[in-house]
Amino acid sequence: MEELDDYRTEYHWRVASDASFVRLDKWLAEHAPEFSRSQWQRWIRDGCVLVDGEPVCSPKHTLLPGAEVVAAVTIESVCDDRPEPRILPVVFEDDHLLVLDKPAGWVVHPGAGHRSGTLMNWLLAYDAALSNLPRAGIVHRLDKETSGLMVVAKSPVAHQQLVAALAERTIARRYWAIAVGRIERKTTVSAPIGRHPTQRVKMAVVPHGKPAVTHVTPLETFGDTATLVQCDLESGRTHQIRVHLAHLGHPLIGDPLYGNAKVRQWPLARQALHACRLTFRHPVNGEVLTFHSPLPDDLDALVQTLRAMQ
Repeated sequence: MEELDDYRTEYHWRVASDASFVRLDKWLAEHAPEFSRSQWQRWIRDGCVLVDGEPVCSPKHTLLPGAEVVAAVTIESVCDDRPEPRILPVVFEDDHLLVLDKPAGWVVHPGAGHRSGTLMNWLLAYDAALSNLPRAGIVHRLDKETSGLMVVAKSPVAHQQLVAALAERTIARRYWAIAVGRIERKTTVSAPIGRHPTQRVKMAVVPHGKPAVTHVTPLETFGDTATLVQCDLESGRTHQIRVHLAHLGHPLIGDPLYGNAKVRQWPLARQALHACRLTFRHPVNGEVLTFHSPLPDDLDALVQTLRAMQ
C-alpha cells in the first residue's frame, strides 16, 4: 500500500529491435502523445527519464534499437472522474467496505497519462454514491504493475476510520515478492524513503526521507538466482518494497526502475510483487477481518520456472 502523496505515473517501453535511430524527445512524444514534445524535453532535463537504467538529461539523446526507456511523471492537475463501467474483482463487500483483488496493469486513480480508465473511474460506475467520498473511497493505492488486495471505503465513517488506521499503522499488510539473488535470513529494513536526489524518476533511501520499515522473510530460495520473500510493512511509502529490497542489493525481478540487467532477463512483464494478505478491524463493528489472495498466474509460473532450474 502506498500513501496518496501525488499523481505519479510510470511508463516502461522497449525500443523495437528494427527501429531507426531517433532523438529521445521525439520518440517519447510519439509514444505518449498526450504530452507535448516540449513537456517531454522539460521532464528529460529534470531527470525523469532513464535509458537502459541510466538517467539521460539531454532531449537530443539518440535511442538505439532494443533500448529500455523508463519515465515517471507527476501532474497534479489532470483528473477525469467520469464513471466508466467495468467488472471489478470484489473479494468482500458490505455497506461500509469494498475489498478488491487488483490485477497487475490496473491504474488506481487518474493522473499523468491516465486521465481515465482507472480503478477510480470504475468504482464510480460500480456505485454512484462513492462520488460523495474523496477519491471515490480510495484510501491507499498499489502501483500499476503490482497486483493484490486493496480496501475501499463506502461510507464517510469507514473512510475516516480507515485513513486513521493507516496513519496509526494498525492495518497489517503482507506482500510476496521475487527478488534477485539469495536472501538467507529474515531481516528488517528501517531506512527513510524520499525522492532520489538526482534522478526524479525514482524514490530512494535518503537521510531526510519519511520513515519506512519493511520486514523481509525468505520463503523459498532458488539457488543463488532468486528468492521468494514475504514482506510485511509498518509504513506505506511510495515504492517502499521496491526501494528497500534494491537497497539490500536484491531488486525485484521485472523491475527495471530499481534493478539491473539481472531483473530483465526473465519473461515477466511487470515487477514481481503481489499484495497477498490484508488484516484490519472493520471500521464500524470492530470485527477483525483478514483477506488472502493467491499468487497470480504470471508469478506462479515464474516460481515454477525457477524451481525447475534447480
